[in-house]
Amino acid sequence: MTGIPEAFARFRSDLDAAVTRGRRAAAAAGERNAAQRDRNRELAEQARGRRVEPARHAPTPDDVQRVAVGFREGRGLPVERLPSGAELLAPPESRKRTDANANSASPPPVLGSRAVAGPSGQLPPERDDDEDFSQARILY
Repeated sequence: MTGIPEAFARFRSDLDAAVTRGRRAAAAAGERNAAQRDRNRELAEQARGRRVEPARHAPTPDDVQRVAVGFREGRGLPVERLPSGAELLAPPESRKRTDANANSASPPPVLGSRAVAGPSGQLPPERDDDEDFSQARILY
């Protein structure tokens, strides 16, 4: 019977060591994540302020951006809309021309479907209520 207490003590010390290693690894990962979040925050501030140096950066490909946005949205994470890579890396003169022309463009067309007139020639009433939009389009 002397082997059982020794085995139990050995198991307990191995378990304590594993828990200690796990805690250290979690703390180190937390520090790395915090540093990465700080770096991402700085980069986002640079992008918002349009202080990106074209010589140091290359824009992320559009398909990679789409996948990243889909990943974040799929998990309910916030997705901040920042200027595109082409806008950020454009020379300052080009940005000025783009900003000047931005207000002169016509508004984009409204996309989506509209209900068609029913047999009486009337359109269904437009409501902000989205509860039963499908029935209104079927009935009219």
